[in-house]
Amino acid sequence: MQCWGMTDPGCVRSQNQDTYRVEQLDRNNLLCVVCDGMGGAKSGNVASSLAADVFVEEIRQTWKAGMDADAAEQMLRGAVKLANFTVFDQAQQLEEFSGMGTTLVAAMVQGREVTVVNVGDSRAYCVGRGGIRRITRDHSLVQMMVDRGELTPERARTYPGKNYITRAIGTEPVAECDVFRLDVERGDCLLLCSDGLTNMMDDQEILFEVVHGINKQYCCQRLLDIAKNRGAPDNVTSVLVLI
Repeated sequence: MQCWGMTDPGCVRSQNQDTYRVEQLDRNNLLCVVCDGMGGAKSGNVASSLAADVFVEEIRQTWKAGMDADAAEQMLRGAVKLANFTVFDQAQQLEEFSGMGTTLVAAMVQGREVTVVNVGDSRAYCVGRGGIRRITRDHSLVQMMVDRGELTPERARTYPGKNYITRAIGTEPVAECDVFRLDVERGDCLLLCSDGLTNMMDDQEILFEVVHGINKQYCCQRLLDIAKNRGAPDNVTSVLVLI
């Protein structure tokens, strides 16, 4: 198992409010997290880095070798709860942090078993020779409109309200997360990314770069280069895990 990550402010914003973390728990167990902060120049980066740090530390403290998928899911849910409480509490304590929040998507890789948790519109994909599968479902206004048949997926990519998310870490006392479990094969890849990437590339373009790129270790750089060549108005972050 190998893992690479990269984050960049993009072409427009002076500050990077995205954060990623990778934690190798042991030879066969890996945790990776991507957070995309919001709340203005003073607080978006605080929210994302705080949520990622608290989330990872909670996993580090509670993870045990041999933990099964049910226990891993409960552990991830607990880490989301603690991260949300911490960011929300910080936002209440200091006026300059009022209203801050962040998305969070994380993957716990246990050999060939993967558990993914998400809040917001940062995404997780499984990519392999068989194609690309989006694991997570965006918690966003446009996703709700797509689900109701009011927007096509193609129209949703450029809809004016695309950046409005319906769930976030730290904006409410309790954050509801989604959890997904999947089995992966040797040679499959997991991709975690912020919407700064997916707003610039569609799923098939991501599939091509991950599967057909010359070297996986340069994949995150290639994805970033494409996003920046297209203007990258937002921060761009990706984490790639090769199973």
